Amino acid sequence: MSSLMLLILVAGLGFVAWVSARARAAAFAGPAATRSAGDVRPHSLPNYHGWYVALWAILPALLFFFIWQAVSPALVNDAVLGSPAAASLPADPMGRNAVLAEARGLATGQLAGAFNPLSEQLAPSYKSASSYYSTIGAVLTLLLGFAGGAFAYTRLRPNLRARNKVERLVMAALLIASLIAILATLGIVLSLLFESLRFFARVSPVEFLFGLNWSPQTAIRADQAGSSGAFGAIPLFWGTVFIGAIIAMIVAIPLGLMSAIYLTQYAHPRARAWLKPMLEVLAGIPTVVYGYFAALTVAPAVRNFGISLGIPSSSESALAAGVVMGIMIIPFVSSMADDSLAAVPQAMRDGSLAIGATPSETIRKVLVPAALPGVVGGVLLAVSRAIGETMIVVMAAGLAANLTANPFASVTTVTAQIVQLLTGDQEFDSAKTLAAFALGLLLFVITLMLNMIALRVVKKYREAYE
Repeated sequence: MSSLMLLILVAGLGFVAWVSARARAAAFAGPAATRSAGDVRPHSLPNYHGWYVALWAILPALLFFFIWQAVSPALVNDAVLGSPAAASLPADPMGRNAVLAEARGLATGQLAGAFNPLSEQLAPSYKSASSYYSTIGAVLTLLLGFAGGAFAYTRLRPNLRARNKVERLVMAALLIASLIAILATLGIVLSLLFESLRFFARVSPVEFLFGLNWSPQTAIRADQAGSSGAFGAIPLFWGTVFIGAIIAMIVAIPLGLMSAIYLTQYAHPRARAWLKPMLEVLAGIPTVVYGYFAALTVAPAVRNFGISLGIPSSSESALAAGVVMGIMIIPFVSSMADDSLAAVPQAMRDGSLAIGATPSETIRKVLVPAALPGVVGGVLLAVSRAIGETMIVVMAAGLAANLTANPFASVTTVTAQIVQLLTGDQEFDSAKTLAAFALGLLLFVITLMLNMIALRVVKKYREAYE
């Protein structure tokens, strides 16, 4: 029996348990006119009784199912190794595992033929052992589900606090989900911190934070040139700020703010119903598509424009990547500005118009200043989104760590360098590879600070009008 079919059967068992328990709980309640004075009023609604029994039928069965999925491969391997054909297996673990993996592929149908004849001999044993333990797991799972449902069904009483038990379980599930998110974040931070400390044990933090040369390629032999590498990250930080916080914001802030003003103040409701979803579609386009657009369309146009102005231009430039990145984050700025403008009390707008101000003057002198904290918060969130972008920079800005203010030149960012350092077969004991973790930690800290500042600004703004 396949795992999917078994899960469907467990779900069906839970549904049957829910229906049966709900019907019995409904019989406890009965019509009010038929209840006598001595009858006990049910504590919980029939739905809670149904969920109580269904959870008892489903959760133990699922828990056993996942444990069995983790344990059964080892049992199958032991059974295969105990078969007579396994006596000819190689003595070394690597060769034995290769043969077993090939036999597993033949047994499951993933491989059409075997390179090693011994794998063909082990395939029937593997198939029979897998079928045997799969059947045992399916039977035990269904029996456990039935036993759990029957146990809960026998405990159904009018005074059973089924609602409390179900809600307590739901709260525990929500708590576990929250803890998983927190622990995942903590694990990310600790892993970055640990590897970064290993990097700073090899490279001075002062050199990393204030150095002007970035060339992390380390030589194989100590007598080769550049064997120590150069790990000055200032060019990477500058490229990140230049593309994500300057050029992209020059594009995104005016377009996003003006589109929000038009949609909230001038657009007809029917036009807004069409234009706002079309604008928000930009947020759903994959970044790799933006990267193709930047590399194939925008970058050649930017290069030709720079050459026509007599400025030395590269085929990969900060301007091309920044412009496309700004287009990508227009929905972030527009959405935050839209919400901020809509949150301004209507009385402020009416008061401005009542004293003779025109609509444009009301927008410039009343609405935009009142909504400015929310707009600033949206801009900061957009900046944190932009500086973490990778694909557009890799495809349109290049990988050259240049410290330049020429927007037509090729520059790189922190995220692009992280991709380059961790691509391919790398030795995780060298300063070159560990530098990626140091860059990631610094980028994490910067993004976290921007998000905290943005949320604090938005919170203060909302408190002013709510």
